[in-house]
Amino acid sequence: MNMVEVVAAAGLFAAVLLGAASAGAQDAPAGDVAHGKVVFLKEACFTCHGRVGEGGGYEGPAPVLAHTALPFDGFRAQIRNPVNDMPAYSDAVLSDQDIADIYAFVKSLPGPRSPKDFPILNN
Repeated sequence: MNMVEVVAAAGLFAAVLLGAASAGAQDAPAGDVAHGKVVFLKEACFTCHGRVGEGGGYEGPAPVLAHTALPFDGFRAQIRNPVNDMPAYSDAVLSDQDIADIYAFVKSLPGPRSPKDFPILNN
């Protein structure tokens, strides 16, 4: 395979990956941000992940959820069959719609701010 073929194959591979990523993003069900916040607080997700998804260290490091880049299917899988110390939430506790609402809520959060946004850190 010559260099032109390698570059063309790499470009095709990248296009397929980008297409799959955008298709995955489109598969996320519509969620209600306001209801997601209510469920996030009611189910005590904030205990580990912070009230605005900033992460924390309650029982060890909990990931930042604000403005998550995790696709919906991965987010739902973590809630249903979590890794590490997170408890599992069955359908009886959280419906798929509740999870979609929480996902919409954490996606709506601004995420971590740059240190440049804090004047005192720039002196």
